[in-house]
Amino acid sequence: MAGFFELVDAPDGGYRIRMMDGSGNLMAISVTFPTKRAAAAGVALAREIAGTGLIRDKSRAGAGSVIRERVRPVNTPKEEAARLKKAPGARRAAVS
Repeated sequence: MAGFFELVDAPDGGYRIRMMDGSGNLMAISVTFPTKRAAAAGVALAREIAGTGLIRDKSRAGAGSVIRERVRPVNTPKEEAARLKKAPGARRAAVS
């Protein structure tokens, strides 16, 4: 299952968006939005950024570099087993 967004009440009023992975684990939480409409617009913006945004490495070791290579999403163990089962030569690798 794909991930999803949850609209939740913010502690001081307004709303926040939680981005969850397919297993229901928290991936990110947004700033506070004043209205549900503003929160929905925030989800639309997050989707756009996730699809097109670069990764800027602000870690100490990254020194502000931009990660340009394509990053493949991490599969769950079940998804990875299914992927390997479909891969060409998978049976040969399993037997060897």
